[in-house]
Amino acid sequence: MADFLKNIIGGSKSSATPVPSADSGFADFADAPPPAPGAFEAAGTGATFGGPAPTAAPYTKWYNIHERYSLSDFRAEGVILIIIAVIFTLHFIGTRLNRAKARAWIKAHAPILTGEFAVVGFSGMPQSPEQDPEKLLKGKSLFEYATYATGRQNVAFMDVKLSLKKRFNPLMTFVETAMGFFMDSFGTPEDWVEAVIYPFDGKEAQVVPAMPGAAELRSKDSKSSFDGFVWAIVNKDRMKQLREDRYDLSITFTKDNSKLPVWTTVMSESAEVTETLLTNELAEAVKKAGDLFDYIIISDQPVDKPKTLDETVPRKRLYVKYRLPSSNNYDDLTPLLSYFVRIPDHLASSAHFRPEVLRKIKAVRDENIKHIQKAAEEEKAEERQAERDRAKKAKRDAELNALDAKAQKKYLEKEREKELRKTSKRQTVRG
Repeated sequence: MADFLKNIIGGSKSSATPVPSADSGFADFADAPPPAPGAFEAAGTGATFGGPAPTAAPYTKWYNIHERYSLSDFRAEGVILIIIAVIFTLHFIGTRLNRAKARAWIKAHAPILTGEFAVVGFSGMPQSPEQDPEKLLKGKSLFEYATYATGRQNVAFMDVKLSLKKRFNPLMTFVETAMGFFMDSFGTPEDWVEAVIYPFDGKEAQVVPAMPGAAELRSKDSKSSFDGFVWAIVNKDRMKQLREDRYDLSITFTKDNSKLPVWTTVMSESAEVTETLLTNELAEAVKKAGDLFDYIIISDQPVDKPKTLDETVPRKRLYVKYRLPSSNNYDDLTPLLSYFVRIPDHLASSAHFRPEVLRKIKAVRDENIKHIQKAAEEEKAEERQAERDRAKKAKRDAELNALDAKAQKKYLEKEREKELRKTSKRQTVRG
């Protein structure tokens, strides 16, 4: 009975019962067993939320390029590739055409050049009979070619330049043609060649290097010189432009000659010069060249108008220019270049005129020299006047800065009165 009451009241406790700790709030978890790892079960790769796992990958076009795209999707790229192909094709064809035209010219004229000069081309070595004519020409660009010749009596050297149409760039050729059609200042694209001869004119000692054999040339110095003048045969279609572009031709007068065709004219400083230089052989060469002929010029004056006395020093040059035929047939043009190369010989032997003729030619040059001297003196006078004005202004500023405010006011008033008196005096003189 006593044990039963104790159990009800709770007075008796078992000694095995653990004493609760201060943190009794977690007593329920104190004896929780450690978690045991569960068995791993692989989930399906295609499982969805709450759905069954698929058994295979779904079909999609993104794995097949030929099904994703078609040729119509690359239309813009195709157009670009076609344009690039056309540009490269035209460039290649135009370059080959220009090269072929330059080769045709040098093959036709190589016998003339090699027969007249000891050295042709830029190699600096004498020609051999087996040498390829194409090696005598050097390409400076896709439309410019050049050659060089030296080693001839009365001629120091000759430069030849070929300028061709820009066939490798049809768009640019079209634009230049349109501009030349609407504006005279822009010439239409053409194929042309220009040769320039630099004669010795008695200066072999200054040009020919000291080497064995040069003494013989120096002994003939006086025989290679000739009188200075300006003389030309020009195509009438080019005459106006040449007179505007070249100073040396602007001092000549124009006169037709019965020996020449009607589409050419002579530009000369003296009729006696024309009688000496216009030979039957030259007239025949010009006739054979036909409309392709542009000009032959013999000049001792600069191309651009001289602005200083140094530029008025005579420098003798010979020029020839003609257009290239589209057929590449040079049978009618080779006589022109052949005669042009031999003109220095004719000048050295015949271009020595009477003193009256030379005085008339010299008078034009002296008049131009006087204009240059007058312009130079006026320029120097302006510089001296500007220097005096600067010195006067500096002196006036120094005097003004040395005064006080009251004295500066008087100085400026006196200066103003002096200027008014000068102005009224000028008006009185004009009246």
